[in-house]
Amino acid sequence: MYIQKHLLTNIPVFTVNDSFEKILEFFKGSTYSHIAITEQGRFLGVFSENDIDTINPTSKMDAFRYDLETFFARKETNWMDVLEAFARNDANLLPVLGQEEEVLGYYDLTDIVTVFIDIPFFTDPGSILVVATGINDYSFSEIAQIVESNNARLIGAFITDVQNDVVQITIKISTLNFNEVVQTFRRYNYHILFGTSDDQFLEGLKQRSDYLDKYLNV
Repeated sequence: MYIQKHLLTNIPVFTVNDSFEKILEFFKGSTYSHIAITEQGRFLGVFSENDIDTINPTSKMDAFRYDLETFFARKETNWMDVLEAFARNDANLLPVLGQEEEVLGYYDLTDIVTVFIDIPFFTDPGSILVVATGINDYSFSEIAQIVESNNARLIGAFITDVQNDVVQITIKISTLNFNEVVQTFRRYNYHILFGTSDDQFLEGLKQRSDYLDKYLNV
């Protein structure tokens, strides 16, 4: 999935010589969680809005340089790793670096989530099945074989949780022979956590999308 077209270049990049007051003005006028700080044109780190109360407004960012966070993405970073970086750092703005450690721009969480929701896994008609099994007892080739042996089509699958050596896998398949697929997973000792028809899935996705939009617009 090509996400580079969502690179934003109209958001400022600050330097360690900028006053904290200048950066404070940026946060007051935006809903972003972080902003990139550079030194001599090279990425130094990101400053978090959560740290606003810890700095004297009259000081320069240089006084805070050793406390900056250092997460970022590269232009070639794939969309899954970009999403992971957002989640791991509780951020909604992610700097994107070039080969010389310069800040090329930013990814906005809203844009990347929109790209994610538009992938065929979510948009193609089908049924959702969530199964669980031992982390050493499954393979994606086996999952595909179970689905296709029942003359159904595998649209997509990915791991959604791992706890105590138990892996949870979310699978989307064509609605054809859905019940037969479920029964076959049970025969292969998969525990069925969730199964839904296409209509139920789309309604649930719409509710989650509405909630996400509401959250991002707060």
